[in-house]
Amino acid sequence: MNEDVALAPARKAVLSRRVRLLVAATIAYNVVEAVVAIAAGTVASSTALIGFGLDSVVEVASATAVAWQFSGTDPEARERVALRVIAVSFFALAAYVTVEAVRSLLGGEPAAHSTVGIVLAAVSLAVMPGLSYAQRRAGRELGSASAVADSKQTLLCTYLSGILLVGLLLNSLLGWWWADPVVALAIAVVAVREGREAWRGDHCC
Repeated sequence: MNEDVALAPARKAVLSRRVRLLVAATIAYNVVEAVVAIAAGTVASSTALIGFGLDSVVEVASATAVAWQFSGTDPEARERVALRVIAVSFFALAAYVTVEAVRSLLGGEPAAHSTVGIVLAAVSLAVMPGLSYAQRRAGRELGSASAVADSKQTLLCTYLSGILLVGLLLNSLLGWWWADPVVALAIAVVAVREGREAWRGDHCC
């Protein structure tokens, strides 16, 4: 927590409650997103789409860690553990996606067109920025590195949605099959960077 700014207890309670509500909304959306993305990615043999779905699983783990932190009477005492969970989740995602993307590139197996994946990426591109901004704003005022880290996890989903959308469209419209695993590798690189920041607690404020 940022100790330089003292918040009134009433304001602190309001912000904590807001973070919990935003975290709950993030979890609910990402559960749906993960199921749809992984199912569509499996059908289309799309490493990028499956990786996007797994990122949603990571976001659920991250948001759950923050929800656990703020469910206690002393969130500050739980912050370091929450940050570690967020970081490890990022690293696990990066490792899996990298392996699958390299296998796809070496094997040359093209991903099929996925209308469901394209629609999902477009919807996430519209929904995620608002959730991320609201949580980041509340987390910064509260001085919570874990809340800000989780908001960046949500913002990462926005970037990945855009990258995924481009990759799926290139594959569908131009037949650039290699765009799918390349996009997956981009997802892995960003995940490693965010994981390192979470591990160091560099997200606040």
